[in-house]
Amino acid sequence: MKGASVTRLLAWLVAITLIALPLVGVLQGWFAADRWPVRQLQVQGEFKHVSAEQLRAAVAPDLRAGFFALDLDRVRRSVAALPWVAEVEARKRWPDTLDLRVLELHPFAHWGQGRLLARDGRLFAVPDADAVENLPHLSGPDDRVVDVVDFYEEARREFARFRLRVDTVDLSERGSWSLQLSNGGTVVIGRDQPEQRLARFIAVMPILMQGRSEGFVYADLRYSNGFAVKWPDAPAAPPSDSKASTPHAPARDV
Repeated sequence: MKGASVTRLLAWLVAITLIALPLVGVLQGWFAADRWPVRQLQVQGEFKHVSAEQLRAAVAPDLRAGFFALDLDRVRRSVAALPWVAEVEARKRWPDTLDLRVLELHPFAHWGQGRLLARDGRLFAVPDADAVENLPHLSGPDDRVVDVVDFYEEARREFARFRLRVDTVDLSERGSWSLQLSNGGTVVIGRDQPEQRLARFIAVMPILMQGRSEGFVYADLRYSNGFAVKWPDAPAAPPSDSKASTPHAPARDV
């Protein structure tokens, strides 16, 4: 009697194995992948830097497993590893489709050398990052990203009143601030009270610019009660014709 029970138990185990093995094999992609292949790849997203060829190449190795064995987590990781990819959503759609929704990173500024700062605040590196155009250049310690962006936004608003663009903001390791403007002018602000020093300079810029067609070359705001400004050198006067010239008294500095 006992032997009959063992026999029945073994028979059930064999039957379960015979039923489960094909199912496991299909789900794991061991066999029958060609019977239920993934034939279509549907992608949603607006792309400027990510190409369709990159996306297809990233998911191609996983598609060989077939529809049932396709590992969506692996697909997400493969696509997320591509340059410029911010987020990835992946799902299977019966009977033969993989749907991807991909969001690109949108750069806000250059950060130092070789990296970009995304609009969501993350720093990332991509090939030819320094060649991306029409972005301000920001730099500073990585843990001061928020401070540098805030100061850039403040300076951008202030100088926009004078139709000047802030192209560069630099925060040194020692905490000293400096700016580069679209007219080539450099503004050195220093470490202490940078917002107040910049506001003081902006307040007198209308007076400084009166009667001047060109902007300043250099402004040093590191003084406690003022600042120093360097203007472009005046163009040299054209040589006069000695025969036609009239003698006159030399000019004097006043």
